[in-house]
Amino acid sequence: MQTVSKRNRYTFGLGTIGRDMVYSLVSMYLIFYLTDIINLPTATMWWVSGIILFARIFDALNDPVMGTIVDNTRTRWGKFKPWIAVGAAATAVFTILLFTDFGLTGGAFIGVFAVVYLLWGIGFTANDIAYWSMLPALTVDQKEREKIGAIARICANAGLFFVVAGIVPLTKMLGERFGGAPAGPADSAPPAGFFVFAILVTAIMAAGQCITLFGVKEAKLTAVQPQSTPLRELVRIIVKNDQLLFTAIAMSLFMIGYITTTGFGLYFFKYAYGNEDMYSIFALILGVSQITALAVFPLFSKRFERRTLFTAAIVLVIAGYVLFFFAPVSTMIFIGIAGVLIFVGQSFVQLLMLMFLADSVDYGHWKLGKRNDSITFSLQPLVNKMGGAVSSGVVAAVIILSGIKDADTAADVTEGGLLMMKLAMLAFPLVCIVLSYIIYRRKYIIDSQFYQKILSDLRERGEITDADA
Repeated sequence: MQTVSKRNRYTFGLGTIGRDMVYSLVSMYLIFYLTDIINLPTATMWWVSGIILFARIFDALNDPVMGTIVDNTRTRWGKFKPWIAVGAAATAVFTILLFTDFGLTGGAFIGVFAVVYLLWGIGFTANDIAYWSMLPALTVDQKEREKIGAIARICANAGLFFVVAGIVPLTKMLGERFGGAPAGPADSAPPAGFFVFAILVTAIMAAGQCITLFGVKEAKLTAVQPQSTPLRELVRIIVKNDQLLFTAIAMSLFMIGYITTTGFGLYFFKYAYGNEDMYSIFALILGVSQITALAVFPLFSKRFERRTLFTAAIVLVIAGYVLFFFAPVSTMIFIGIAGVLIFVGQSFVQLLMLMFLADSVDYGHWKLGKRNDSITFSLQPLVNKMGGAVSSGVVAAVIILSGIKDADTAADVTEGGLLMMKLAMLAFPLVCIVLSYIIYRRKYIIDSQFYQKILSDLRERGEITDADA
């Protein structure tokens, strides 16, 4: 079983590289593509912002429904892998379409964009819920889950920071290679650069998903035949699992803050710092810092309780936000240190919240008498999408209202406009993150001792077996 566990760590983890490349490209840079690359008119951007906000909220609320569908799936390949495959294929197609410049304007553009963006969200939802809800089905051992989760998050962040570090130089290079003139400012990448870049990251996603589909072996954890979950029980399952509910609320607040900050990243370096190319270097340093933090997480988890690690991580994040806010815009050293503090702390928070969700699966099984892996893990993409929805709305509104939308260079933005962006990028997210921590400390109760009691009770009731885990 040790060989299977080790194989699962890597075959599960490698599947996240391309997935997070695709998600990062869409969630972080789609608005930049629309405003600065194909240069949509302001009136159209207001419509697009509304569509993105509506679609993400709709998609987020649809996540638990998708979780119910996955939990009720019975095939020869299990309940997770069919949806991973279907979702990955749909996501790849609609990602490429999102970054295809059809030359449409006005109502035609808005209509096509709305359909493609909505379908992209549905495809990614199917893949994302099935993928992450497979994690607690691999083992009930907390430390093994942490190892699998850590490798998965390392791979995911490697994919994310490939996009963050490569988005500026690679899209410009690919745009020059495959022709076309910039539709926006003269120093922007041509639309063709983003189109080819989208094809590249979706190809990497397809390769990684195949490694997971053919390489991961699930453990037989339940000692009884899984029960179907009627859709009408969906709300009860989420609300009655109080640990899942509070984890989801805390995660939502944290992700709203974090995604809002990262959503402003490229705008900050282009219009506040005044050097768009420095963004890639900054992102590369942060990426290495975050991946290093994830790599050493298992060492810290051996010595410290999760609550201690979570508190320390939040302190790092808060310190980073405060330093970033008061750092001189023109001084890279302070901005760099602040970024490292935020991203190192965030990497621990990200992984710990993933573990909290995994443990909530067993808690829900113990409390409600039924195991709902996918419904439980549907809260993770719901949280990310709600965070992305709020973030996209905040970023789009601030970029328009601050005057950045109509600026070509940093010199065209007023001091008031820069302050508005800075408050939205740093002050608003910090409030969300502090509230997230308060909810976690007051409401989350699953420590290592309680978790062992949960497993012991489930074994005594004959409802689980971890002989194959």
